[in-house]
Amino acid sequence: MVVGGGFGGLYTVRKLRKAPVNITLVDRRNFHLFQPLPYQVSNGGLSPADIASPLRHVFKRQRNARVVLGEAVAVDPVGRRLLLADGELAYDTLVIATGVRSDYFGHDGWEPLAPGLKSIEDAVEIRRRVLAAFEAAEREPDPARRRAWLTFVVVGGGPTGVELAGALGELAHHSMRGEFRSIDLRESRVILVEGSERVLPSFPPALSHRAQRSLARLAVEARTGTRVVGIDPEGVDLQAGGRAERLSARTVLWAAGIAGTSLGRVLHEATDCELDPIGRVIVEPDLTVPGYPELFVIGDLAHVKFRGVPLPGIAPAAIQEGKYVARVIHAARSGHANPAPFRYLDKGALATIGRFAAVAEFHGLRFWGIPAWLVWLAIHITYLIGFENRVLVLIQWTNMYFRRGRGARLITHGPPVPVDREHAAQQPPYTAPAP
Repeated sequence: MVVGGGFGGLYTVRKLRKAPVNITLVDRRNFHLFQPLPYQVSNGGLSPADIASPLRHVFKRQRNARVVLGEAVAVDPVGRRLLLADGELAYDTLVIATGVRSDYFGHDGWEPLAPGLKSIEDAVEIRRRVLAAFEAAEREPDPARRRAWLTFVVVGGGPTGVELAGALGELAHHSMRGEFRSIDLRESRVILVEGSERVLPSFPPALSHRAQRSLARLAVEARTGTRVVGIDPEGVDLQAGGRAERLSARTVLWAAGIAGTSLGRVLHEATDCELDPIGRVIVEPDLTVPGYPELFVIGDLAHVKFRGVPLPGIAPAAIQEGKYVARVIHAARSGHANPAPFRYLDKGALATIGRFAAVAEFHGLRFWGIPAWLVWLAIHITYLIGFENRVLVLIQWTNMYFRRGRGARLITHGPPVPVDREHAAQQPPYTAPAP
């Protein structure tokens, strides 16, 4: 049994297609989400369906696999039962690949004010907030309030934060140019806040500096060495080098921290396994829970050491772990010797910062700009699940990168934009200056 239809779970099931086993894949969503791309849904570049594939369709031709829609809430490792919110399932071998969630470092009250980007629902909500902010600014006659609507703060300068901030800069300063009549989109501010001394702190310093220069070209302000100490509906409080600053911003987005999903804590209570400081399960070299050879944890929820440090939560790690666990299970069922302990093959690091801009490192080779962006493009198209999705995304990207089009800029779900009726007087429309 496999819990979680992300990269780790998906590749575990796929790799077992010829094994003498029956597989049940359990997920609370009926689709696989291509996790590297929700940020492009959040800025209207792609539609949710472009980066998601129905799990039943993915495994339609794999006769030894079935899909169960359900939410796993507990594990009984002695009775070998997976407990669901509405029932239970028995298992012989269990693979848990439920990933991580956004972590607010003890400030849970910030979550409704600064949504993270871990699901389709998150991406659609961010898209609603971003586009609604421009609409509210269009109707706002007060200059200070209008500036607050046109200020976007992204907290966290890792790959997700950099990609999200770059996409927002592209959207505000290029894609929507000329579409509004009462606001000058050049007043828009996108501010990226990072606690360490450079963006992309896991990348080599030279690539971090390249990324920051690319962000600057998109008018994104990178505030490094800066911490967020407060978030409220009107803005954020920052602290840098002992100096406090207040930013009026009506849209704050979170890309600063992660924590293991609730199943990590459940496994800790059921098996007494160790968790790392962010709630990931510390597994054995063969990716099993200590003392339970039939219980595997893979993907972002697993704490796996590589060169002395935990593996990052990236798709290549989850894919390799899923394939490895499938080989272990296949060997056990076929009576073959167990494979050697898991070893991660580092395939490098990539981050995109906008149109024709990216940074990349592969086996010590570092490059940036259009070459890195083309590599990023090819890898993401290759790993997308489903031929139809690959074609649709390629078409959308062609439109977005060559014509700056973003055809999925829809405000859906959620409440309408709040309007301050005290300042609802009509103002003369903004007239754009001559170029």
